[in-house]
This record gives sequence, C-alpha cells and structure tokens, in this order.
Amino acid sequence: MTSETFSIDPQSAVGHVFASQRAFVEPRRLKFFLETIGETNPVYHDTRAAREAGYRDIPIPPTYLFCLQSLDNPGPPAVLELLGVDIGRILHGEQKFAFHHPACVGDELVFTTRIRDITNKKGGTLTMITQDIRVDNGHDQHVADVVSIIVVRNPPHTAGATQ
Repeated sequence: MTSETFSIDPQSAVGHVFASQRAFVEPRRLKFFLETIGETNPVYHDTRAAREAGYRDIPIPPTYLFCLQSLDNPGPPAVLELLGVDIGRILHGEQKFAFHHPACVGDELVFTTRIRDITNKKGGTLTMITQDIRVDNGHDQHVADVVSIIVVRNPPHTAGATQ
C-alpha cells in the first residue's frame, strides 16, 4: 500500500479501539426494518407474543445490529476516517454474529469496535479491514460479538504496492 491509498500506514491501525458508539432500539425504526425485510413472525411485532416466547420485550432480528450501529452514528464509519478511505471505494465484505443475549425494544446498545487485521488481496487491488465489535446493553449483558469485514477497492495505480 502506498500513501496514495491510505492517509496512514494501515498496519499501525491494527489493534486500534474506537470510542464506543451508542444506539437505541426504537419501536418505530424496528417496525420499518421488519416491514422492509418482510418479517412477519409475531414475536417481532407484538409485546405479548415476545413475552410468551420468553423475551422481556420485542427482540430485534440478528441483522438489525448492523443497521443500529449505522443509524445512530451519522457520517462515515470511524475506521474509514482513521485510514482516510473514501466511502465510495468500499464494499460490504462479510459479517458474522455470535449472540449471547437478546437485544430488545427500549435497550440502549453500546458498540465497541477494534481493528483486528488489515490485509491485501488480489495483488493489492483489494484491502480487507477486519473489525471485532462487542455489543453490550444497559442491563449489564454482553449481547453479541460481531466480526465485520470491509473491502476497500484500491486505485489501479496502487495495485501490487507493498505495505
């Protein structure tokens, strides 16, 4: 990688922990998300059905964590700002979720992100940024661990550049 690709040496960012981000699970936004994805399970729409299923309130579906982290934190992701990456050059690579406790309507979730790894692929035409994200709630519960991979499409003239 060259300085034309990133504003700092990407390897110096590995291990960086960002300031925690907070997000609120609001019923109206959750309802919009559920309608958008076509989710009809009553447990996600009705408090009584959720409680009968063992939840303290309406739970969120797994992928809503990704939306929440973005919704309550406007602007480009902090990792892009740190590395000086143009948001127009990124692709969503992959996400993995490990759930420990359900997140429900009314929760305030705290997302803590750490850069795990930054690697080049395809002769330097792509850079993969792997982030570990811990999600906790206001009930002293560790809700989930998320692994998120962002793919950066590097300009052609930097392909094959070394770190």
